[in-house]
Amino acid sequence: MTAAVVTGIGIAAPNGLGAEAYWEALLRGDNGVAPLSRYDTSGYPATLAGEIKDFVPEEHIPGRLLPQTDVMTRLSLAAAQWALDDADVDLDTVPADRRGVVTAATAGGYDFGQRELQNLWSKGPKHVGAYQSFAWFYAVNTGQIGIRHNMRGPCAAVVADHAGGLDAMAQGRRSLRKGARLMLAGAVDSSLSPFAWAGHLAGGRVARGDDPERAYLPFDEDAAGHVPGEGGAFLVLEDGSAAAERGARAYGEIAGYAATFDPRPERGAAACSTGLERAIRGALTDAGTAPDQVGVVFADAAGTADLDRAEADALSAVFGPRGVPVTAPKTLTGRLCSGGAPLDVATALLALREGVLPHTAHITKPAFGDRLDLVTGEPRATRADTALVVARGHGGFNSALVVRGTAC
Repeated sequence: MTAAVVTGIGIAAPNGLGAEAYWEALLRGDNGVAPLSRYDTSGYPATLAGEIKDFVPEEHIPGRLLPQTDVMTRLSLAAAQWALDDADVDLDTVPADRRGVVTAATAGGYDFGQRELQNLWSKGPKHVGAYQSFAWFYAVNTGQIGIRHNMRGPCAAVVADHAGGLDAMAQGRRSLRKGARLMLAGAVDSSLSPFAWAGHLAGGRVARGDDPERAYLPFDEDAAGHVPGEGGAFLVLEDGSAAAERGARAYGEIAGYAATFDPRPERGAAACSTGLERAIRGALTDAGTAPDQVGVVFADAAGTADLDRAEADALSAVFGPRGVPVTAPKTLTGRLCSGGAPLDVATALLALREGVLPHTAHITKPAFGDRLDLVTGEPRATRADTALVVARGHGGFNSALVVRGTAC
């Protein structure tokens, strides 16, 4: 089977642009969660977000693309370029039909769509631009990245809420096994417009507090929801043999993956751990990895008591009570929709490379100490070479992915 190695990482996160800036911010404990500043939130019951504030599109995106792109697409184009630059690959040496891109999105270009709808309502249909036909679309990032880098091989987009980011990387790995040589995979998401915010609030899981350090507290006794954010990561995946041929440096390998779907629960039923447990066991089997070989788990960390308990139950069932260190660095960024899981994968690879597990910030009253060895307080040294990343999506999506920090 073809090994899918990661040779490049591009990160856009609320607490750091670029892989190294983000990693250093994590270790310092820099918090990207803050009052949302993009529009007036005074009329909303929740006002905190993981917002990217230092990104200047004109410095990263060709001017001709600015009128036709949403925030998420601009961030995606930049992160994709950073990943390719990090991989130090000359795309001209890879046939166009053997390089492709797979992205994930939760819904699409909310900000762009809202502006065009406002023009429709206030000015009439003649004031809705032609770019609205695709700029809102959940597959637009795949299209724009593919066009920019002449990627004419396998291209796709997946939609599975937070779990979709792992599904995109699995699809990239699958494409390599079918003959592609290089795949750009992952997600950068953004849904912080008023229209999108109404959707977040309707889900009933957004934290209502106004303290950036006490709002998003997964696996804590005070957990009361999550903080939405924007950003994510793209990874360059290459055929291991091709990467070794060109002398590429590899962060590690996408070693295993599995996904499950929970049936719709009866009204009022508690969250169930069995679907997530099956996904974890499936990913370990796919990787040929025993539970005691996993050195760290990057948790989904929903931030509500029932979902956190279900995840703790699943991890405890697979690894045993306190059987593996568990961390959720996303407390410093918020939950980034489909971008969160690829960011966790990138973070896991950096952690294995550096021998340091970033901590789960702001947790002061761990709620599942009998089941989880949660990394809190400060980063923890590790000699691990294998990590598991788990992600769940609203409605029953479960995905799990194993990464191994082995160079090609």
